[in-house]
Amino acid sequence: MDIGLIDVDSHNFPNLCLMKLAAYHKAQGDRVGWYDHDRHYDIVYQSRVFDDTYSKDIDFIPNATQVIKGGTGYGLDNRLPDAVEHIMPDYSLYGKTDTAYGFLTRGCPRHCAFCIVGDKEGLRSHKVAELSEFWNGQPNIELLDPNLLACKDRMELLDQLIDSRAMVNINQGFDIRLANEEVAEKLGRMRVKRIHFAWDNPQQDLTEHFRRFAAAYRRKSDSGKMVYILVNFNSTMEENLHRIYTVRDLGYDPYVMVYDKPNAPIEIKHLQRWVNNKFVFRKCRRFEEYRTGGS
Repeated sequence: MDIGLIDVDSHNFPNLCLMKLAAYHKAQGDRVGWYDHDRHYDIVYQSRVFDDTYSKDIDFIPNATQVIKGGTGYGLDNRLPDAVEHIMPDYSLYGKTDTAYGFLTRGCPRHCAFCIVGDKEGLRSHKVAELSEFWNGQPNIELLDPNLLACKDRMELLDQLIDSRAMVNINQGFDIRLANEEVAEKLGRMRVKRIHFAWDNPQQDLTEHFRRFAAAYRRKSDSGKMVYILVNFNSTMEENLHRIYTVRDLGYDPYVMVYDKPNAPIEIKHLQRWVNNKFVFRKCRRFEEYRTGGS
């Protein structure tokens, strides 16, 4: 069969589902490639991760006998068959030779109002794969897990990442409330450029959790610990600044994430620009000074 693939988002980040579908169909002897308007396909897979806020849908009908749409941008009920889900991704689709992408766990017990993971994957973090399912020796690993530390198998999985000796990036962040001394010791042995955490809800005081982890974590560089700060979602500017100043003063690097950024107030956009421009942020210690300076 002729198989066409469409990455609707096209945000320069490899689409894991499409890489798995490519691997599966190539194993069946099918011809697989990116969609070409001048060709007819037996099946076209159309994958979309984001909704209309961040990713516009395609404006044409694919030339194919069957079109299959999938991804959270189209809904939460679509799933890959097990035979596709548990296959080594075809990294050549995106020309990736140095990085592996995948999930060791799925699900999260937090069920945050702004997050779809609980509705899509369940309110329990559970192991879904061994590292060897999507990693075969690449020097870098991009881990997509929503809450690995909430999984009962977390220590085993952290050991797999440590033993790989690959440079690991957990791009969804770790849950600071679950980062005890044993976890800190494991993370201290893992090859990472940065450890990511998040402080999304200003109603939850996570100060002591961040303080304890900073004391237990072996690497002491400020640039080694980043905290995502969600703003423009049920928080005041005072609450935003409290979280930003608190984690900074504890030796973490805050990074502002704006909810519904296209419709966010200009002050929120200024806040993000100030915090995320690290040269400016380190030079100008207070947001009030940044605004007074006319930036």
